[in-house]
Amino acid sequence: MRFLSFLPLALLFASPGTAQDTAPSARAPKPKLVVVISIDQFSADLFAQYRNRFTGGFARLLDGAVFPSGYQSHSATETCPGHSTIMTGDRPARTGIVANEWYDFAGARPGEVYCMEDERQGTYKDYVASDLHLRVPTLGERMKDADPAVRTVSVAGKDRAAVLMGGHKIDELWFWRDGKGFISYAGRAVPASVARANSVAWSAIDKPGAAFAEPAWCKTIDRPILANGRTVGAGRFERAAKAEPAWKASPVFDSAIFDLATSMVRDMRLGRGRSTDILTIGASATDYVGHTFGTEGSEMCIQLANLDRTLGKFFAMLDATGVDYVVALTADHGGNDIPERERERGVPGAARVATALLPRVVGTAIAGDFGLKGQLLYGVVNGDIWIDPALSPADRTRVRDEAARRYRASPQVAAVFTHDELVAAPLPAGPPETWSLIQRARASFVPERSGDLLVFLKPRITAITVKNDPTAAIATHGSIWDYDRRVPILFWRRGMKGFEQPLSVETVDIAPTLAGLLGFPLAPGAVDGRCLDLDNGPGSTCR
Repeated sequence: MRFLSFLPLALLFASPGTAQDTAPSARAPKPKLVVVISIDQFSADLFAQYRNRFTGGFARLLDGAVFPSGYQSHSATETCPGHSTIMTGDRPARTGIVANEWYDFAGARPGEVYCMEDERQGTYKDYVASDLHLRVPTLGERMKDADPAVRTVSVAGKDRAAVLMGGHKIDELWFWRDGKGFISYAGRAVPASVARANSVAWSAIDKPGAAFAEPAWCKTIDRPILANGRTVGAGRFERAAKAEPAWKASPVFDSAIFDLATSMVRDMRLGRGRSTDILTIGASATDYVGHTFGTEGSEMCIQLANLDRTLGKFFAMLDATGVDYVVALTADHGGNDIPERERERGVPGAARVATALLPRVVGTAIAGDFGLKGQLLYGVVNGDIWIDPALSPADRTRVRDEAARRYRASPQVAAVFTHDELVAAPLPAGPPETWSLIQRARASFVPERSGDLLVFLKPRITAITVKNDPTAAIATHGSIWDYDRRVPILFWRRGMKGFEQPLSVETVDIAPTLAGLLGFPLAPGAVDGRCLDLDNGPGSTCR
């Protein structure tokens, strides 16, 4: 979807019925601070399940412009691709961020590449965080190019959230790194706000964590269940001392992230300069909770109740500054619950993927049958698969065709597309819920980065095998299906007349919508998204 340039917005908050409603001299002033929040793995299903329970920050956002059927419309429903859409206005096919990881056998360090690393430095396990692979600018970058006085700040629980929403040109960039705390690129001075945040965080991690109180409305889903060697479903986030992973998979991680964002707002006096400032925040705990405990037990219920309070506290702080600010909140992807619990709750077909479908297993079997050496296939079963480049062209074709045949024969596989088929497929258009599976895959396909095959599991097949490992993730996302694609998109500004639009929109619409609100011109075709009109009346915030 391509749209015309944005001009300064029509009056959004004027009294109804006045002659000035469309007069240029009466246009509402631009907000001084734009706050964009991504809640990792906050699906549209979770939003619908708990929206009537919220009393804090989420409740405030429900008084604004509510789009409950937002879409991360592409197939690669992972953290890197999803975050790359939010502030760029572009789908992954354009941002270049096709997955959390991909294989580049001809690169500076042949092999697996993390989306947020500079593989010319470090190793895959000890990587150097970088914006190298992001191919397009963010809204903050565009604004900063036009007006260097614009300040852009990004804080998150993951580097891929902070970097991909902040972009290439950023004043302050801070993200959590395991064992190190909140860090940034090498050579950046550590401000007092970050030093304080790290001191508070490590002090909390070093101590045992007490159980959280459980809201009464969580008790209906509070039930223990065994999933892949771990009992979940009735937890309260108790944790031992020095248990950093458990600290991250709990409400206190988001509290630490928003406390750092609060310090940045206060110390930098964001929104109080002559230009509009941009603050992006990646709240990561919901994703860790989902992977560790699933989405439908007491743990997620307690997590969202506490996040609601954390958001309320953060918005109250912004109110106290007196700054005119606008908020946009969404998610990088959705998520799916553990199949063990889904089977108990009316979904008998929910299952874990068969070990026989893992690329290394399929590749090794093909190698044995064809008299070849090595595992031949690399990647993941629910997404991109790469073929060993050392094979001859003829063998690569044979391996590709045989792998596609085996995957298509599996009762757990919904679709298999070859690289050639995706190159030939047109870019998708129209409402994202109407897209075919190959259109969804095309939206996150980049020929020089994506796999030789893309394999997608059927609905409700979790891409984690059966295993007895109490430390491993038990639930995940990353599928081509709408429970992973659909996310809420919420906008709020003081004085706006709220509304709810149940029809589908996309996360790529967020950046052009904010651009329209800010009166910032985007050239026709500059982004994939479109401006959403936030004026609940005859006026428009889009031009």
